[in-house]
Amino acid sequence: MITRTANNILFDIAAVGQIPIVTDMLEIICKTTGMGFAAIARVTDQKWVACAVHDQINFGLKPGGELILETTICNEIRQSGELVVIDDVSTDEIYACHHTPTQYGFKSYISVPIYLKDKSFFGTLCAIDPNPAHVNSREIIGMFKFYADLLSFHLDASKRLEISESELIEEKQTAELRDQFIAILGHDLRNPVGAVNNVAQLMLRMPLDDRMKRLANIIKDASFRMNELIENVLDFARGRLGEGINLERSTENALQDKLSQVIAELELVWPENTIEADFDISHPVYCDSKRIAQLFSNLLGNALTHGKKDEPVKVKAVTNSDGFELKVVNYGQKIPGNVLKKLFQPFSRGEIKPGQQGLGLGLYISSEIAKAHGGRIAVKTTETETSFKLLIPA
Repeated sequence: MITRTANNILFDIAAVGQIPIVTDMLEIICKTTGMGFAAIARVTDQKWVACAVHDQINFGLKPGGELILETTICNEIRQSGELVVIDDVSTDEIYACHHTPTQYGFKSYISVPIYLKDKSFFGTLCAIDPNPAHVNSREIIGMFKFYADLLSFHLDASKRLEISESELIEEKQTAELRDQFIAILGHDLRNPVGAVNNVAQLMLRMPLDDRMKRLANIIKDASFRMNELIENVLDFARGRLGEGINLERSTENALQDKLSQVIAELELVWPENTIEADFDISHPVYCDSKRIAQLFSNLLGNALTHGKKDEPVKVKAVTNSDGFELKVVNYGQKIPGNVLKKLFQPFSRGEIKPGQQGLGLGLYISSEIAKAHGGRIAVKTTETETSFKLLIPA
């Protein structure tokens, strides 16, 4: 495919040549008017180039053939934007002494401008003959204008198709980069993060002084946070590639244990915070327990990050005949309205305070996990507390 650039004449010739009606159109023009030559011309401020021709008088032009711009009436049409119709040059008040008919030897002439949908001038649809012809009529002019509009439509469609193909190629390249991005995160980052966590675990089993134990805990907590970020970015990238959130659902009887494990892990990360849990999971839940734990980790981590340090974060999980409900409440400032509107959008982080930096994917991923389960996350915020509630119907 020829790529369009500014005034790319080759593209214009190819675009006109790909219009299926062009050959029949020019032939019909000659039969209807009795004229021997018809053409579609690309006219710029520098060139006159034939894009398609029907030649019965051996005028000598073929597609790609050029005329000197200044010798053509089409150049004047480009400047004025008005059509020109001549039945007989010898009796025409304007063109009887014009240099163009004399130079090219025609007596009858008609040419209408072709404008693209963006109002830019493309060229002309024209016809000539060495003999006089009756072309200055409403029917003939109407036919030329109709054909010019039809050509404009097809040329615009060709341009849109080229843009769409270009965007498709760009999107394909972007998708390939995303695949590479996921591969890097999934393999090249996960492995070293896992190694760091293993080293921290081994250090904590050794006889260490208080300072070294504290450093080992910092390493372990940091690796936990890094792994969480990697999981969120991986889920986000998969979603953008159309895969969505993958679930492995089963009737889960040990969901409470999974939620308790999340609490235990985050208590190590935020030892200065208090987490109060109230579980009443008496009914089995049909869910992906790993994904629910991921969602819970995001909600609980968010609550610990933004809640008051001297107030507990409260967690409540219950099941009944209606389904499963998980609620996380923290005490602190009200979420501003402008932040609340885009809270579950990717990379939306709201007010970022020192030590609270993140990618802004946690709540987005949590919302997607809820949707994948056929549920939703509701949020309520007041001047004193904020609550996130997961609802999954039975």
